[in-house]
Amino acid sequence: MDTPFTPFSTLIRTASHEQHTEAETSTFMGDLLGGRLGVDAYARYTEQLWFVYRALEDGARHLADDPVAGPFIQPELLRVPELERDLAHLRGADWRETVSALPQTRAYAERVAECAASWPGGYVAHHYTRYLGDLSGGQIVRDKAEKKWGFARKGDGVRFYVFEGVANPAAFKRRYRELLDAIPVDELEKQRVVAECKAAFALNTGVFRGLGEEFRSAA
Repeated sequence: MDTPFTPFSTLIRTASHEQHTEAETSTFMGDLLGGRLGVDAYARYTEQLWFVYRALEDGARHLADDPVAGPFIQPELLRVPELERDLAHLRGADWRETVSALPQTRAYAERVAECAASWPGGYVAHHYTRYLGDLSGGQIVRDKAEKKWGFARKGDGVRFYVFEGVANPAAFKRRYRELLDAIPVDELEKQRVVAECKAAFALNTGVFRGLGEEFRSAA
């Protein structure tokens, strides 16, 4: 009997569900969204995102024409300019002189850069875990931040989560999944991409763990 066909977008989502859940339910994020941490913790988290997204978007520059990664690189997703605007609001005009990456963040950004330089399929795994997450669960973070710290709705401080160029997030995510389903790689490479997706979530969880340790020690 033939094995039922599973679209790659479904495979990558279900295979990484455990790692995704672990990242979403981290102690740090629970404390942040639950109101047990202040705006400084939110700003520190935003700093870490800047390092990761710089690696993603610096790497995108030479992958635009790549047959595997190129279709995923879309200008309406770019987050670095929005992160920099948020950091100027959160940390002041001289924020570049004070931001720093946690060891876990450096490891995450280095892995993204490594994939961007040498493995387009791996880059897609990181692209998927970050940008589709921003369009989904990231909106919960935006809503909480606006309500808790008084940021203007979709204004400075939460612009990272605002995709001005994506008029219909549900339709955009559907098209993105169609790109995943059509990714021009063989089954073995798909399994490697799934494994890298799991690793990406683990790296993200590591950042949350590092942030949690930092703010526990500061308490």
